Amino acid sequence: MKIVIAPDSFKGSLTAKQAAEAIHTGLQRVFPEADYEIVPMADGGEGTVQSLVDATQGTFKRADVLNPLGETVSAEYGLLGDQRTAVIEMAAASGIQFINDETKNPLITTTYGTGQLMLDAMHHGAQEIVIGIGGSATTDGGQGMAEALGVKFLNSAGDPIKRGGGGLGELASIDVSAVDPLVAQTKIRIASDVTNPLVGPKGSAAVFGPQKGATPEMVPVLDANLAHYAAIIKQTLGKDLADYPGAGAAGGLGAGLLAFTQSQMEKGVEIVVRETHLKERAVGADLAFTGEGAIDFQTQYGKTPMGTAQAVKAASPHAKVIGVAGNVGEGIDQLYDLGIDAIFGILPGVVDLPTAIQTGQANLARTAENIARVIK
Repeated sequence: MKIVIAPDSFKGSLTAKQAAEAIHTGLQRVFPEADYEIVPMADGGEGTVQSLVDATQGTFKRADVLNPLGETVSAEYGLLGDQRTAVIEMAAASGIQFINDETKNPLITTTYGTGQLMLDAMHHGAQEIVIGIGGSATTDGGQGMAEALGVKFLNSAGDPIKRGGGGLGELASIDVSAVDPLVAQTKIRIASDVTNPLVGPKGSAAVFGPQKGATPEMVPVLDANLAHYAAIIKQTLGKDLADYPGAGAAGGLGAGLLAFTQSQMEKGVEIVVRETHLKERAVGADLAFTGEGAIDFQTQYGKTPMGTAQAVKAASPHAKVIGVAGNVGEGIDQLYDLGIDAIFGILPGVVDLPTAIQTGQANLARTAENIARVIK
């Protein structure tokens, strides 16, 4: 029997690798002779670096960069086992965890540190970068990121504009003549499931700005500034990004990456499936176990369990895919027609959240063992 174990992290409790090991422990009690493929997974959000480094026997790198408020911090990214692909979570440098109720202000927060991480990866030999762009504290359209790569954003006097969404209103011209040569030689794969445009009622400022500190008065200012920014990009580079699906992701970082790097948008879980060679490793599988902290109706929209199930089914159509989760929510019935064959909660009874988090490993191993006993 061949069994694929490919869960995401159980947020706050287990990394994807730890979750996979717990499932493996439980299954081995029943099927000690089975052939196991253990593939830690992610969907482009938090935990993607950890999962891909674990799955490819890669290494971690650190660099001193600027956080959204311009303070120096040490941020981590991964270099995968092929030693040519880097994986970065923009939140490591520009995430919302760096701000609080007193400091959050998308008029000044910047993605400059994300660009610094990208440049560091390039100078460590990365020819391709996978960048997950969730959890940002910014609404600067990726201007800071691009500035770190060497792009100059100038006002009408020829001076650099201020970083942050507020500075974009001063933008008069863009100069790309000093961009690091490695940027043009590096393929950027943007891991994002967000389809919002850069501007407008469904744009970055209107939809995501308030959670980053934008007041009702700030939102129209930020939206107008991003529209102006998009117009200057179109005028300078010939790229029309104002309404481009996904350009509004991570405060417009999607637009900045599309404008100033050799990049393309992809679903996060599809990138992870490809980088981990999940389909190839699932050939001939009889069973597959996947899961994450919660499985519900949203799982069908690009979440790890669904992406994993579809990849396994593509490789081995007769394999049965089992989902496990700390919380099983509403609307799971529709998942059964999309590739997941059964879904199980792992909690032994009614417990508070701290207890559930603390006992995640034991609960996951026990549940996997019990499922295996039924199968046997």
